[in-house]
Amino acid sequence: MAALPALPLQLLARLGIGLACLVTTAPVGARPDLDTYPPAGTFRQIQLSTLACGRENTAEACDQARLQADPLLDHRRLSGSCKDALWQIRQLAVAAPANSLERRDPIDKAAREVTVFCRQPVAPAKDTKPAAPAGGGGGSFSFGGGK
Repeated sequence: MAALPALPLQLLARLGIGLACLVTTAPVGARPDLDTYPPAGTFRQIQLSTLACGRENTAEACDQARLQADPLLDHRRLSGSCKDALWQIRQLAVAAPANSLERRDPIDKAAREVTVFCRQPVAPAKDTKPAAPAGGGGGSFSFGGGK
């Protein structure tokens, strides 16, 4: 077997290291951007998946609900109430041997709470007009009939 020249081996090694660095620094598709608030469509999709889990009682539907809720539990911009609802989905969205109202009600409740508690907070509107001075104007006190 012929020995390979040293230069191509070094080149291949550097190329492999470069590719490994690219792979390890590439963003993971399931992790949300922690600096921007997730869009309302994200929470609506979690709600629909969770409702499907409660209704259908299949492993696929329940796994989908848990997989969508799980990465948002570490999101720094979500409120505690939102994370509590997501945590409930993560804990309750599992297939059971039999579907019953006792199983389905808490799952549906958690699904409803996601869209209620995970709404993006509305920033207060800035008033563009300067505040008008209160009182009768003129800047002097007038307590009676004097001139």
